[in-house]
Amino acid sequence: MKKQVPHDKYFLRSLHQEIDFYDRKLVYLDKHMQFASTADRKEAEGRLISKRSTLAQTAKQLVAEGVEFNPADLPRSFRASENAVADH
Repeated sequence: MKKQVPHDKYFLRSLHQEIDFYDRKLVYLDKHMQFASTADRKEAEGRLISKRSTLAQTAKQLVAEGVEFNPADLPRSFRASENAVADH
C-alpha cells in the first residue's frame, strides 16, 4: 500500500515551485526551441500546459481547503493574476 503524501504547507510550496518550473519551460519553448512544424510545437506546448494545469488545480484546491502558504512562494504566473484582481 502506498503511503499518502501529506498535503501541508510544504507540499503546497513544492507544488508552487513545480508550477513556476513549468512556466519557465513554456517561456523557453516559446522563445528558444526549434520545431520541425507548427503542429509539433503545439503538441509540446499542449503537454506542458496540461501538466501545469493539473498542478495548478491541485494547488488552488489546497489553498481553498485552508492550507497556509507564503505569498512569496507563489509562482510568478499566480502573482500576476493576483495583482490583476487586486487592481480592480
